[in-house]
Amino acid sequence: QVQLVESGGGLVQAGGSLRLSCASSGSTSRIFAINWYRQAPGKQREFVASISSEDLTNYADSVKGRFTISRDNAKVYLQMNSLKPEDTAVYYCGATLRYSGASYWGQGTQVTVSS
Repeated sequence: QVQLVESGGGLVQAGGSLRLSCASSGSTSRIFAINWYRQAPGKQREFVASISSEDLTNYADSVKGRFTISRDNAKVYLQMNSLKPEDTAVYYCGATLRYSGASYWGQGTQVTVSS
């Protein structure tokens, strides 16, 4: 079992920055990758960024050059710069476990970007 807790969301003006955090606990040694997804009202959840246990990173085209994912021990961060109103969503942190491929999710944190 893995537990994930997101924090750092809030309200920011367009062009501003936020840093989201994802704290993991439990069987963290089994985590293969940490993923950030987001879901806007009325839309499907979409991939934002991921970082593997080997620190390989991947980004959605819509956030490349603006968002940076990084890790520090048991926390993974999503630095979001040059935010746009279309970045408004609930951001979820997810962990993918090695071997089983099982996924665990946090409760989400709201990010609202005003124009």
